[in-house]
Amino acid sequence: MRILIAEDNPVSRNLLSVALRKWGYDAVVVSDGKAAWEELQKPTAPKLVILDWNMPEMDGLQVCLRLKESGTPDPPYIILLTARTQKQDIVRALDAGANDYMTKPFNNMELRARVRVGQRMVEMKEKLAMQVHELRTALEHIKTLQGIIPICSFCKKIRDDQGYWSQVEAYLSRHSDARFSHGFCPDCMARHYPEIENKQDHS
Repeated sequence: MRILIAEDNPVSRNLLSVALRKWGYDAVVVSDGKAAWEELQKPTAPKLVILDWNMPEMDGLQVCLRLKESGTPDPPYIILLTARTQKQDIVRALDAGANDYMTKPFNNMELRARVRVGQRMVEMKEKLAMQVHELRTALEHIKTLQGIIPICSFCKKIRDDQGYWSQVEAYLSRHSDARFSHGFCPDCMARHYPEIENKQDHS
């Protein structure tokens, strides 16, 4: 899994990238908020991000706000990293769109646990998106008959939206998943095959 690290402090940036790579993640590293924002605009942008709050060009909170305001349908999972510890700062971060919050200096075990939570959330979201896509595809294949259907009073053919007339079974086959097996009702049997009907009566 690819994780974006946006941290202007070279020591913290190195500690984060070394730790993530040690845990088997592919770390994408940038040193300011503007570069992080540009990275997140790419089609292959990482789905999990560790953002430092205080950075040049654009801080982590601004990145969160821009992502939130952009209305992107698939925003990344964001862990905001900062030395700020006040409750109001945590509230600001979460309100801005961050999913999690860690204070510096960070503990490696805690960081790993929070990254794993983020990974599970990303994987769950991807699984849900796939299920929604499969459901939409299935619904597109389900055809239903609605509204008023013009049908001839004599031959019982049905007129479609293009004005063409077709047999009932042909029309239903195109607009539903129904399958047909052909037979004769008693009235038609008596009308069209009286000899068979009479033979059955005498048997």
